Amino acid sequence: MSCAYIFKYIIIGDSAVGKSCLLLQFTDKRFAATHDMTIGVEFGARMVTIDNKKIKLQIWDSDGQEAFRPITRQFYRGAAGALLVYDITSDLENQRAVQKEEGEAFAREHGMVFMETSAKTAANVEEAFLNTAKTIYSKIQQGQFDIANEGNGIRIGPQQPSGAYSGSPVCQGPQGSGDRSCCC
Repeated sequence: MSCAYIFKYIIIGDSAVGKSCLLLQFTDKRFAATHDMTIGVEFGARMVTIDNKKIKLQIWDSDGQEAFRPITRQFYRGAAGALLVYDITSDLENQRAVQKEEGEAFAREHGMVFMETSAKTAANVEEAFLNTAKTIYSKIQQGQFDIANEGNGIRIGPQQPSGAYSGSPVCQGPQGSGDRSCCC
């Protein structure tokens, strides 16, 4: 599928705060009450539309464990956007350990946008990813990002020639192999 841009995102935060659940809610629109602990990095992707342009968000979910930090730091480089995730106490508003005002103050102090989300209820999940993408897109339009430099986590997407077939991909394997693998 063609797209105007590809944005690389990372999701960071301590272990077991819900990073993978947030990714699953955004990419698959579902919540899993139990999730295997991420080891290293997980990956997800989704197409979004901003200003009538298709943009593919490639999302890297880091594990948050100290033992894997050297591995996950590699994925931090070249990210156009980052979502910093923390747990207020598993959606239990009456047992909140981190007050909303604390999160807002931390974000303001570090020049970040603040938004509380819930992977369980899907509250603000879509908005968190889309608002970040809109900010990145706006900076591209203003010339603040050099899109020729892929090191900033932004790539120009593959463009489909006009009039080209846009149905299912043609799957081919080596002649006579019976392998019908598809790639996208």
